[in-house]
Amino acid sequence: MPYTTRRRLVTSAVALALGTTALAACGTESGDGETASGPVSLTYWTWTPGMDKVVDLWNKGPGKKDRITVTVKKQASGDTLVTKILTAHKAGKAPDLVQAEYQALPTLVSNDALADISETVAGAKDRFADGVWQQTTLGTDAVYAVPQDIGPMMFYYREDLFEKYGLSVPTTWDEFAETARELKKAAPDKDLTTFSANDSGLFAGLAQQAGARWWTTSGDRWKVAINDAATRKVAKFWGGLVEEGAIDNQPMYTPSWNKALNTGKQIAWVSAVWAPGTLTTAAPDTRGKWAMAPLPQWSAGENRTGSWGGSSTAVTTDSEHREAAAKFATWLNTDRAALSALAKESGIYPAATNAQTSGAFLKPPAYFSNQADFYSKAAGIAGTTAPSAWGPNVNVAYTSFKDAFGAAAKNKSDFGAALDTMQADTVADMKKQGFEVAE
Repeated sequence: MPYTTRRRLVTSAVALALGTTALAACGTESGDGETASGPVSLTYWTWTPGMDKVVDLWNKGPGKKDRITVTVKKQASGDTLVTKILTAHKAGKAPDLVQAEYQALPTLVSNDALADISETVAGAKDRFADGVWQQTTLGTDAVYAVPQDIGPMMFYYREDLFEKYGLSVPTTWDEFAETARELKKAAPDKDLTTFSANDSGLFAGLAQQAGARWWTTSGDRWKVAINDAATRKVAKFWGGLVEEGAIDNQPMYTPSWNKALNTGKQIAWVSAVWAPGTLTTAAPDTRGKWAMAPLPQWSAGENRTGSWGGSSTAVTTDSEHREAAAKFATWLNTDRAALSALAKESGIYPAATNAQTSGAFLKPPAYFSNQADFYSKAAGIAGTTAPSAWGPNVNVAYTSFKDAFGAAAKNKSDFGAALDTMQADTVADMKKQGFEVAE
C-alpha cells in the first residue's frame, strides 16, 4: 500500500471525531478456534512490576482451563517501548500483547500495529468510566485495548499550613489563583505550587480538563488544535501566575523541588491519584499532613478532571491468536482476583471502577492515613474523567512542550507563544511523516 495513501486511510482508522467509521487495517483478520486446535502460547510485553506474579494466576486458573498460557517479557516504558514495538512489527515479530500508554495508542494504530478487538472485549465496556474507555477506542467503533490503570488528577495540599495561613481549599481556578496570592502576602517565602515544564503529561491533563481536544479529524485529514481556546486559557492562567510571581517556576522531581515539599516551602501540588507514592519519597517528613481534594474547576458547578498517566493492554496485529489474547486482556483488567493482585504486586490504580473501592483500596494510603475517605473520594473523581483526543505524534508535541514551555517558565515570558511553537512543531512533524493535515 503506498505510504501517503496508507496515511490517509489510517486517519480514518483512528478518527477522533464523532460520526467517523473505523477502517479495518490491512491484514487484521483474527484467528478462530485457537483453543480448539490445541494449546495457545502468548507473549506479553509490559513494564509493570510484579506482572509475572499476576499472570501466574491466569496460567494456573482460567488460562489453564482454556489452554492459553501467557509469558511475561519485561520491557522499558514510554517511547522506548513504543519504538521497540514498531521495530518488531515491521519485521512481523511483535508480541501478542503489549502494555501501551493511552497517548501511545494512536501512534501504534497509525502504524497498523494494534488489532481491533471490539468483538471480544465489548462486554467489558461497562466496567470503566466513559472517559477512560473512550481512550482505547479513539472515538471509533473499534476497540484497540482494554484499560488497565489510570491517573485521574486531583489537588493535594498541606492541611496544617492551609489552616495556619487561613486558606480555603480552592474549588475553582480563580480561587486557586487568589489562594496563591493570599499565601504570598502571608508568607512571602512560600509558594502554593510550581509550574513545571519537565512533565508534559501534567499540562496535557490540565488542557483535557478544560475541554481541549488536541487531535481530531476533518474528513480524511487530521486537525491539530493544540493552541485551541481551551488550551490557551490554561496556558494564559499558569503563565500569568508565573509572571507575577504568585507561584514558583522550578521543575518537579529535582532535589530542590523535593526539599520545597518536605520543608513546607511549597504547600500544594496539582497531581494525580499516584501522588502518595511520590510524596512518600519526596517529602517523608510531612507524612500525615497532606489532604486530597478534587481538582479546581474552570466554572463553579462543573465536575470533571483530566488524566495524568495510565496505560492499557493491547493486542497486536502480528498475533496469530488475537481472540485468545483479547480474552486474557479482559481477564487481566476486569477479574476481581487479577485486579487485587495488580494492586498488591504492581501498586497500580485500576481503571475498572468496581476495583477502585475494594481490596487494596478499602484503606487510605499510609501517607494519607489521616484521610479515611481518600480512595472513595478518588473513585468519585475518576468517574468524572474528561474525554481525551490523542494523535499519532504525541512524543513530538511533548518534546516541543518541554523545550518551549521550559524556556518560557524560566524567563517568565509569554506562554501563548510557547503554545504556538508546540502547535507548529507538531503540525510540521505530521506533514513530514506523510499525514494529511487540515489547515
